[in-house]
Amino acid sequence: MSPTSASPSIVGLDVGSRRFLHPGPLRWLRALGWAVALFFVFGLAVAAVQLWPEMLFRRDGPAQAVATLALCTAAYGLYAGLTRLAEGRWPSELALRPALAELLAGLAIGAVMLSVVVGLLVVLGLYQVSGPRAASPWGMIAVGISSGFMEELVVRAIVLRLLMRAFGAWPALALSAALFGALHLVNPHATPVAAVAIAVEAGLMLAAFYLLTGRIWMSVGVHAAWNFTQGWIWGARVSGLPVQDSLYLSVPRVGAPDWLSGGAFGPEASVPAMVVGTATAIVVLAWAWRKGNFRAQKDAARP
Repeated sequence: MSPTSASPSIVGLDVGSRRFLHPGPLRWLRALGWAVALFFVFGLAVAAVQLWPEMLFRRDGPAQAVATLALCTAAYGLYAGLTRLAEGRWPSELALRPALAELLAGLAIGAVMLSVVVGLLVVLGLYQVSGPRAASPWGMIAVGISSGFMEELVVRAIVLRLLMRAFGAWPALALSAALFGALHLVNPHATPVAAVAIAVEAGLMLAAFYLLTGRIWMSVGVHAAWNFTQGWIWGARVSGLPVQDSLYLSVPRVGAPDWLSGGAFGPEASVPAMVVGTATAIVVLAWAWRKGNFRAQKDAARP
């Protein structure tokens, strides 16, 4: 079997079962320790991917996006090497053969979902949209690349996978989604309501695509397209962060209740986003359950 593909006859997800994650006493604790170590290493990588290209290149130029993608590729290579060293396997969650198709599918899904959210906000009288206008997409392309590739690597390939190894699928889903929401509390205009919204509509939904496929590519595409569509196409705040250049401009109408519109945090904290994201999560999670992907593959023989 190819190191970057999984046999269709194998049931369950490859969450690691050799070397540091071999069966035996305190495997849950070893999985947690490995998750913490990787979280620290790739947390630093996330900061580098977000900061270095913006510091070195013009924000509205293609060089920033290319540099961001190059750094993400290097981070994925590092993850593959560390996984091979510590877990005795090439990471099937980064399998290359289905990557392009799943990325493209995720990009389409993310763009449609966010556009449906904005459409509902407009139809309900909560948002007003103006435009179009001339705008460069490169800054938001870089944001989409960094958030999609790096946050999915950290939260899904590392945190969700290793929590699943330690405690099983349901606790892993709940804990990784809660962490994803909590990480957004540092963003401008964040509130506990916004963090809960992010945890439920995005944390569970993005985890669902990982559980469905056993790979992170579709989650990467959905995440990247969601942010890009929200920021560059519709010009709405992205997790509380204002967008400097966008095709349209979308803002809450005066008097629209924050709990309905998302307020200054943006559409992600709105009721329509909660409905769309949660409904998608439920459908995809049910699909993953039927495939048998809520359990880990049987343990491989220890080397």
